[in-house]
Amino acid sequence: MIVIGLTGSIGMGKTTTAKLFAEEGVPVLDSDEVVHALYRAEAVGLIETAFPGTTASGAVDRQKLGEVLRENPANFGKLEAIVHPLVRQKQEDFLAKAREEARQFALLDIPLLFETGAEERVDKIVVVSCAPDIQRQRVLSRPGMTEEKFEMILARQMPDAEKRQRADFVIDTGNGVEAARDQVRGILQRLAAGSGHGENNA
Repeated sequence: MIVIGLTGSIGMGKTTTAKLFAEEGVPVLDSDEVVHALYRAEAVGLIETAFPGTTASGAVDRQKLGEVLRENPANFGKLEAIVHPLVRQKQEDFLAKAREEARQFALLDIPLLFETGAEERVDKIVVVSCAPDIQRQRVLSRPGMTEEKFEMILARQMPDAEKRQRADFVIDTGNGVEAARDQVRGILQRLAAGSGHGENNA
């Protein structure tokens, strides 16, 4: 089984691209969704202990947690030390199930793949990218997004150019969904044919 790691900076179209892989029959685990689920389950008590007052009604209050993180960026490391091991366990369970089902591929959608060293745990890396002006337009159109929030998120992410350089494949989402779908199909065909190394096809 080939484990694909999908990543890309905010606003690059990663969520849409993950869905395109799923539509081609590839099992996909969205790390963001895993975190959202953990914020209603295993992580709640641990986060309340580390950041008192950031949970309510048995779930993490993401707004309050966000305020704590903005007040002191060092708290990101503290939070990651709680959340990342839990996410990694969910990823391992997901991959074990995919292997049991004799899947050809499985995809881990990991926003901070390079930043957290997760590239060591995947076979191929797909980076989703687009032009900076398209990225900015997409992100700033999101509800509640501000320039300040956008810059804070970008500051925590590896620059897009560096991600592209380290990728096995790059999917450009700037030309619409169907163009991205064609790129997804092309990647899966090349991987299935065994020619997946160094195919940085931006």
